[in-house]
Amino acid sequence: MKNSALAEIGFLDIEIDPSLDLFAEINRLKKEKNAVILAHYYQEPDIQDIADYIGDSLGLAQNAARTEADVIVFAGVHFMAETAKILNPGKKVLLPDLKAGCSLSDSCPPSLFKTFKEKHPDHLVISYINCSAGIKALSDIICTSSNAQLIVEKLPKDQKIIFAPDKNLGGYINRKSGREMLLWNGACMVHEIFSLEKITKLKARHPYAKVIAHPECEEAILGLADFIGSTTQLLDYTQKDDSVAYIVATESGILHKMRSYAPNKTFIAAPPDNACACNDCPHMKRNTLEKVYLCLKYEEPEILMEENLRLAAKIPIDRMLDMSRKLGLGK
Repeated sequence: MKNSALAEIGFLDIEIDPSLDLFAEINRLKKEKNAVILAHYYQEPDIQDIADYIGDSLGLAQNAARTEADVIVFAGVHFMAETAKILNPGKKVLLPDLKAGCSLSDSCPPSLFKTFKEKHPDHLVISYINCSAGIKALSDIICTSSNAQLIVEKLPKDQKIIFAPDKNLGGYINRKSGREMLLWNGACMVHEIFSLEKITKLKARHPYAKVIAHPECEEAILGLADFIGSTTQLLDYTQKDDSVAYIVATESGILHKMRSYAPNKTFIAAPPDNACACNDCPHMKRNTLEKVYLCLKYEEPEILMEENLRLAAKIPIDRMLDMSRKLGLGK
């Protein structure tokens, strides 16, 4: 992976005139450069509000695959921008902060995973999209939390499977599908931070609130949940469900959309909002509106990738997108 010289010397530390209307400037630059901003639900509210599309990993991959923009600003983390580049080799893909990584992706180094895979040559590899391009290139099929169970259940029951890198999501799918997939021992730092004791106490204080959780959470937390689903599925559930209050066990950025879509309902972060911000992803929150503006203005930092790696990583992503279309998932 090649990083730009400008990004390396820290050009994103440029001071911005505080009187500048960043929303107006970003919209102007988008039109001028035929650019699109794709943002994950875990981004800060200002970025969500300026984005052209907000979604979870599946929706973002689908939109990245079909965009007609010349420039893609990916307000998310590094593996997400990589995925956009894999699908758009002829477009310029920008990441507001090149250091916006992912603890889950980091938990699965390609060199170690390659050795692990070689020990199980009869296993098909399904990798959660929250992984590096190197892991995608070693995979047979990519999945997201929206489609993982459906993809696994489409495969023959006697097919041996390695699931990487998230052990919690893989364990959840094993329990739901009756499979015995071999799991890589990786996890997301945010989704493992939730406290069973704190959620139980929250539930006691809010007896009418339903607990909703992302399947990256640990099994004990999922055992408390009234509903388990991907980020988009959690958002959809809170709009359609009759309850008026929810304890939300996933990254707190999603609460912005939940509250805007259902302003008369109560959404409580699990654990509750406090000074430690322990349910915030520090990598996601590296992106700011100022960095979005600067990266669009200077068209840096850019995601660049060797073509052989891109082509190898694209194969399992294309399989996922094709299977998702056939399963009627996404837009």
